[in-house]
Amino acid sequence: MRCPKCGTENPDGAQLCRSCSAVLASTATQALSAGAKTSGLAIASLVLAIISPCTCFITAIPAIILGIVGLVKISKSGGQLKGNGFAIAGIALPVVLLPFIALLMGIMMPALVRVRQIAFRTVCAKNLEALGKAMLIYASEYDEKYPTPSKWCDLLIEYTEVDERMFRCRGAFGCKAARCYSGVSGKLCSYAMNKNIEELGANAPPDMVLLFETSPGWNQSGGPEILTTDNHQREGCNVLFVDSHVQFVKTEDINDLKWTTE
Repeated sequence: MRCPKCGTENPDGAQLCRSCSAVLASTATQALSAGAKTSGLAIASLVLAIISPCTCFITAIPAIILGIVGLVKISKSGGQLKGNGFAIAGIALPVVLLPFIALLMGIMMPALVRVRQIAFRTVCAKNLEALGKAMLIYASEYDEKYPTPSKWCDLLIEYTEVDERMFRCRGAFGCKAARCYSGVSGKLCSYAMNKNIEELGANAPPDMVLLFETSPGWNQSGGPEILTTDNHQREGCNVLFVDSHVQFVKTEDINDLKWTTE
């Protein structure tokens, strides 16, 4: 190892020149490195990068900027700052994680949409179950006769403990019409009554259709001509039968429903 001051050759690992006692360059560099501080910018960059997935990558850009600035300051510090690894990681993590998160969301979104659809279907079925109980209560008080099909919604509200929200299938309105669903706007009903049930009342066959899904309206009655599967992506619809059980009937099985006694 050559002394930078006098040019004398010294043994490798020597700390002082044997000729002029000057501190050798490698020793000075080691001492300086031992006392170097970790760059706060590098640490901040890494922290922001780590939490970026939790902040929807809002902190990703600051992490990259701080990492770049940190690298520049470290290189200009003459060994007084360290933390290149932290800064590089702070720059690289958002770049690596962003495509991964995007891919993960692309995989998960269809599943999340499906879960929401199933939730809408379940709530819709619960509404029909509640209306079925109300129908039984009404029939028990009026000689086993169901409400008149032309005003069945109004009669259930007047004579039983139901409110307008029970008449609405969430899938019929979607997110854009949440105000309608929550009951802020006027009367809307996602269900219709089987028009052939009026004369038979509660004595109708247990597997006969009583209520079924239709386009939003009020006091609607009819048959398969107004039934809709649009509320559940045309996969089927919920149907309330005379025996009070609710079933999600698939589209391909709708033609098998019993609408009359014939």
